[in-house]
Amino acid sequence: MTLILIVVIGLVSVIGFSQRDTMAQLQLNAYKVFHRKQIYRLVTHAFVHANWEHLIVNMIVLYSFGTAVEHFFEMYFGRSGSSYFLFLFFGSVIVSTFYSLYKEKDNPYYNAVGASGAVSAVLFAAIFFDPWNNIYFFGVLPVPGIIFGALYLYYSYYMSTKKADNIGHDAHFLGAVFGFFFPVLLNPSLIHVFFNLLFGRMSL
Repeated sequence: MTLILIVVIGLVSVIGFSQRDTMAQLQLNAYKVFHRKQIYRLVTHAFVHANWEHLIVNMIVLYSFGTAVEHFFEMYFGRSGSSYFLFLFFGSVIVSTFYSLYKEKDNPYYNAVGASGAVSAVLFAAIFFDPWNNIYFFGVLPVPGIIFGALYLYYSYYMSTKKADNIGHDAHFLGAVFGFFFPVLLNPSLIHVFFNLLFGRMSL
């Protein structure tokens, strides 16, 4: 499923780079969602990206952690694992927009694109299932996932309050939180698995 998502997102994004009308039709515009009932934008915005860098970074992270999360879902949920992985991805695409939708619902000029919220969700689902696995910061510095996750949430929250750039930090934050707790929503007993992994490693 991860590879299929990457291929589809890549193809649609590349089309959007050269066909601005396609980008305009698919991007998230809270005003049009609320006032023109273009609900489809809650999902389609994840299939277009602002530029090549935006697309490549998201797809690298999605590939790096998506296949691992699929494995964990299959291990814990069997044949339903692939379906749950898609629920994780598309559920986080929608949930990650909630704050922007509320904040920008009367602003016709606000637009957002990218799968960053869903990618954050997949990353944090991977952290949930393997909290001490190293994540390589900038591809070089190894940081335990649980520590990286805490720093990521703090940074995303802080930057969302500062509004110092055009990055959707609130979407990153909401997607990450959704991804972390999604396995527990499916099976509450998995929280015990997480704590056993977390404190078991710490007690060594």
